[in-house]
Order: sequence, then structure tokens, then C-alpha cells
Amino acid sequence: MSDKVFRTEHDSMGELKVPQDALWGAQTQRAVDNFPISGLTMPRQFISALGLVKWAAAGANSELGLLKSDVAVAIQKTALEVASGGYDAHFPIDVFQTGSGTSSNMNANEVIAHLATTKLGSEVHPNDHVNMSQSSNDVIPTCVHVSAAIAINDELLPALRHLSRTLEKKADECRGVVKTGRTHLMDAMPVTVGQELDGWRAQIDNAGRRLSDTMSRLTALAQGGTAVGTGINAHPKFGAKVAVLLGEHTGIDFTSAESKFEALSSQDTAVETSGQLRVLAVSLIKIANDLRWMNSGPLAGIGEIELPALQPGSSIMPGKVNPVIPEAVAMVGAQVLGNDATIAIAGQSGNFQLNVMLPVVAYNLLQSIDLLANAALCLADKAIAGFSINHDKINEALDRNPILVTALNPVIGYEKGAAVAKKAYAEGRPVKEVAKELTDLTDEELDRLLDPGSLTEGGIKN
Repeated sequence: MSDKVFRTEHDSMGELKVPQDALWGAQTQRAVDNFPISGLTMPRQFISALGLVKWAAAGANSELGLLKSDVAVAIQKTALEVASGGYDAHFPIDVFQTGSGTSSNMNANEVIAHLATTKLGSEVHPNDHVNMSQSSNDVIPTCVHVSAAIAINDELLPALRHLSRTLEKKADECRGVVKTGRTHLMDAMPVTVGQELDGWRAQIDNAGRRLSDTMSRLTALAQGGTAVGTGINAHPKFGAKVAVLLGEHTGIDFTSAESKFEALSSQDTAVETSGQLRVLAVSLIKIANDLRWMNSGPLAGIGEIELPALQPGSSIMPGKVNPVIPEAVAMVGAQVLGNDATIAIAGQSGNFQLNVMLPVVAYNLLQSIDLLANAALCLADKAIAGFSINHDKINEALDRNPILVTALNPVIGYEKGAAVAKKAYAEGRPVKEVAKELTDLTDEELDRLLDPGSLTEGGIKN
């Protein structure tokens, strides 16, 4: 028999038992009992956003003369403690809960009211005080935006800048390394390793610019719309004041959404944000797979580079080392693509005045941001920064690349060039050697026209 001690709490539906040491109340307990589904709780960033929104709401209500200053101060102090992670254990509700996130909103209201009551020495009510001028229907969409905006601003964008700088530095180191280009996984005209890395860097920089553009919509908040977007029971200036206070606290320029009806009924901005994360995921998968191909071998693969050896690669084959970081990054990309599909489906679930899949939007969006930020840092520090060039392997493939004959097209024509390439490939001989036999070009002309380094600069060689 359990020796756990309970206390009796009540709400509008009646009484029920709550663990004695729990800071939550009846509505949270009902949600705990109703949703034993996944064991996944709302993310840390989301709980932090709940605390920040309750802090800002109390401040706005106090400034508007709607909430006594001592009550507001008690709520605000407690709300910031919640935001900083001091009470995460008291937010036990499953992600798969009521679609509006009402249970999580009331969870925050009850925990903050409980603690603020102790601080103040008199009752702070979860609905009348902590939830004043609010509805779950505007609090939860606001928290989706606030938590995602903070995570992107504080975690993901800095991680992308770090990855971009790492790629730029490595590209500078490899400017003079000429290698065989590949299209369709087949030999193509030469490029430098630096040019290859520049392409990756541009992908990452463009991803950052896309996310920065999305931030202008992500920072527009639903707060002030209350139940259906009309702002019932909230002061007309409440939403704008909440946005200003959140901006002052976080350093992010939050605004009040122009249309509260759109902000409550749709999750279009979350879908857009997830779409930008999807693009980044695709870019990272591309880069990860390029690294895996370039590192493949070391004997039977391409073997152009050697990634840092981080751990044994096999439980049965001694000495085997695998490209574990690119593999992990590619798996992150796959997870983010799956999260994006979930968010897209959830975004369709705006029925009339409210979207009813808000918790799963928040969970997947924040997971994607976290995964991508961490993957970008790992890719930069444990793969890009430390890989070495296998010059012998690169030069061997470059010297025997029959596609170099492309540079002779303006001089000898496509048909003659094709004949040179086919003969060089069939006989396993250098292009220059075969071209000397089949054309009237001198050694000096062939050296100039077929110089791999100059071929990476583009243009017509005369």
C-alpha cells in the first residue's frame, strides 16, 4: 500500500486528491490523470516562456491599475523563478493533452499562485490574479512564439554563425587544393576544396537569413486576444504592454499581433518557421553526406579527406573508424523533417477561432531548434574544423580525370574532345597524353589549357 500523502484540492468540477508536496492544484492533477500518454512533458523553453508571459501579464495589469502592486510583485517574483527553471518538476503534464494547452496554462497559474501566496502571506488566486486579462487561447500561442523566438535568437542563430565561420576558415585553408568535381556522382570539371566549402557556407548563411526574416512574424504575439480574438476581459492596452515588457526582459523586439483572430486561430507562423528549419535540415543533410562521400574508404572509397577519428567504428572489425558526426547530423535532419510534417498537420487544425494542436506544435518546433543548434556546433567543431586533406588521393584522381578535356572544346571542338576523353578513359591514360596524339596542340598549349588550377576559375581558355 502506498504511503504517499495527499491533500484535497477543488475546482469548478469538484474535489480530488493531489500529492501533498505538489505545487499544482486540481486542474493540473486532472490533466495528469487524464493524459498518461507519452511521458513527454512540455519543453524547458516552453515552461520558461510561460513564466515570462505570466511575469509580463502581472506587470501590465499592475501598470493598468487592474492588479494590486503587492500581488503583482509576488506573482512576478515567482514567475521569474519558474522561467529560470526552479520548478520544472512541477510541470508534469503530457505533451499530448488538450489541444489548446489549457492544462499547461492552468499548471502555470496554479504553481505560481501557490508560491506567490506563500510569499505574500495572503491568497493569490490562479484564475483571478495570475490569469488576469488572459485566456489559455492567447497565452499558449504567445508562448509558442516567445519560446521559439528566444531559442532561435539565443541558440540556433549563434550556432549557425559559428558553423559559417568554421566553414569560412576551413575554405581559406583549402583554397589551393584542386580536386575532381562531381556531378551525378560522376567525374566532372575541377573545383577547389575551398570552393566546395564556400558552397556549404552559403547554404548556412542563407538559412540564417531565412530564419531572421521569419523572426519579424514570430515576434508578433497573440496576447490580448483572450478567448476568441476579441480581447474580452482584457484592457485594450494589455497586449501591447505585455509585448513591451517581454521585449525589455529578453532583448527581442516583441510586438502585439496586428490580428488577434489570426494569431489565435492559425499557427501559420509556426509552420513557416518549421519550414525554414526544414530547409536548414536539408542543407545539413547535404553537407553531412558530402563529407561522408569525401571521407569514404580509406582504400576503396573516394578518400579525399580524413575526418577526425572520434571512436572505434565496429564491434567486430578492428581499426575501423566511421564518420559518426556526419551520420548524427543526417539523423537530426531526418528528425527535423518528421517534426516539420507533424507541425504542418497540426497547423491545419485551426478550427474557427482556435488551433487545437498547440502543445504538439510547441514540442516539435522547439525540439527541431535544439537539435539543429546542437548539430551545427558538433558539425563545426568535430568534423569541419579538424578534417585533413589526402593530397595524394586527390591528385591521383585529378590527373586521370578524362573530363578535363572539356577545357579543349573551344579549341578542338566537342566531337574531337569526346574522342580524346573516351580514349583516355578506355586506356587509363592522362588526357594530356592522348590529346597530344589526337590533336596538333603543343605541350605548352596543353599544359596551359589543361592546368587544373586555372580550370577552377571558369571562363574560356585561349
